[in-house]
Amino acid sequence: MVSRNTALKIRKTHRYLGLFLGIQFLFWTISGLYFSWTDIDEIHGDHFKNLEHQTKAYGDLISPSQLDVANGVKTIELRDIGNRPYYWINNKQLYSAINGKPKKSITRDEALSIAQSHMRSDLIVESIEQITETGKHHEYREKLLPAYVISYKTDEALKAYVSVSDGKFQTVRHRDWRIFDFLWMTHTMDYEGRDNFNTTVLRAFSLLGLITVLSGFLLWYISSPSIITLKKRLKIKK
Repeated sequence: MVSRNTALKIRKTHRYLGLFLGIQFLFWTISGLYFSWTDIDEIHGDHFKNLEHQTKAYGDLISPSQLDVANGVKTIELRDIGNRPYYWINNKQLYSAINGKPKKSITRDEALSIAQSHMRSDLIVESIEQITETGKHHEYREKLLPAYVISYKTDEALKAYVSVSDGKFQTVRHRDWRIFDFLWMTHTMDYEGRDNFNTTVLRAFSLLGLITVLSGFLLWYISSPSIITLKKRLKIKK
């Protein structure tokens, strides 16, 4: 039998742990519900994209071996920029696939052309601007900079991002994605960068959560009338 004093300590530990962890448990529950009830394709903004877009086929392109690239070509991708073919070489530099001339960056008009080919044709552009840096919580974090931000006239505050140096359509961001991102932060408890599952805070709360659950089971065991009665019967038999 557990003494009354020990049972009281277990009960207090369970109660205060529950109060301390309750808000975070609520965030985990709300975010988990949101994740399970939302369509991840919609979160990615697929309903705003031109899903039938295909890269244009080009002929009569120069050989990459003809490009004036220091240390040779290691990686290569073909980019369609303003209906003109370009090679993105070694993740560093654009070269015309027609004459081999290097291209430092894309223009605003080229960024709009790229965005229009990837987005639905009925969307109306509201503004375009260039960003050169982002914070850890920015919706375009950890992607290639600088980039053009194309904003559209929608109720969802829709934005598309095209990187300046390589002319790649990077991503789409909108209201539901931002809600998802905020809840993802509360779920991972990474309040600095949002995407790290190995934070000390998350580990500590997970461990405390386990202790809270186990203390609840222990409380049931030591206070359950059925268990107490069973113990008494076993004691009498002995």
